[in-house]
Amino acid sequence: MLRVLEVILLGIVEGITEWLPISSTGHMLLLYKFFGIDQQDPFWNMFLVVIQLGAILAVILMYFRRLWPFQKPDPEAEGFEKVKSVFVVPKFMMWFKIAVSCVPAMVVGLTIDDWIEEHFYNYIVVAAMLVVYGILFIVVENWRRGRETKVRKIADISWSLALWIGFFQALAIIPGTSRSGATILGGLILGMSRKCASEYTFFLAIPTMFGASLLKVVKYAAEGSTMAGLEIFYLILGMVIAFVTSVAAIKFLISYIRKHNFKVFGIYRIILGAVVLLVFAISAAIG
Repeated sequence: MLRVLEVILLGIVEGITEWLPISSTGHMLLLYKFFGIDQQDPFWNMFLVVIQLGAILAVILMYFRRLWPFQKPDPEAEGFEKVKSVFVVPKFMMWFKIAVSCVPAMVVGLTIDDWIEEHFYNYIVVAAMLVVYGILFIVVENWRRGRETKVRKIADISWSLALWIGFFQALAIIPGTSRSGATILGGLILGMSRKCASEYTFFLAIPTMFGASLLKVVKYAAEGSTMAGLEIFYLILGMVIAFVTSVAAIKFLISYIRKHNFKVFGIYRIILGAVVLLVFAISAAIG
């Protein structure tokens, strides 16, 4: 029963922190430490990534109309107009640009993911990235004040801009950076509105997080690991909880940034980074 409550809490935290630019990894590390979960355990290492599938489903369902590139033909239309109603060009173009944005992270992930996990997956790096990107959010928001917003709609994102956002997303391979944090920050620097940067981050998460989850499952199976019935239940429960809380987190973020900037998230990241460093440093000193 205690482990079920832990999984529920992990799902809640994942659903919230995956979309807010505050690093799901930093929060999960603290929870794993608090619950006494072995981060090196194959199942829980895989759980940390695959639970994101619940969060992805939330984006797909909430934005389905804007994501699905086909629509039912108009029965009253004739000729080309009837065909055109089936094929929505702007949505296909959006997905092609998302594919371009995925390339840098895919290349980095496939080449140095294991090396990064071995050398950078520790509380010092996580704390440092939380603080560094927290400061960057504050600096960038100050820098943006009074500057023109060049891109307000996803349809206005150019191919070169899509690639640049992909480079920013690739930075998130370093634990504690936050995938949403890196891409939103990159979008702000590149002249996107807060809403546009956030929504593009949501859409970009679908192939990126699905790919990361698939890669983690493949590695898990390749190592000869298998899931028991209870572990499957934990994973499904975590994804369901992450889905529900993701819906709430996404609605909150879009509503919040209509009137506010990202500075508060920067401040929160700095505080969280200090907490992570303090908790793990004390733990290391004691034991």
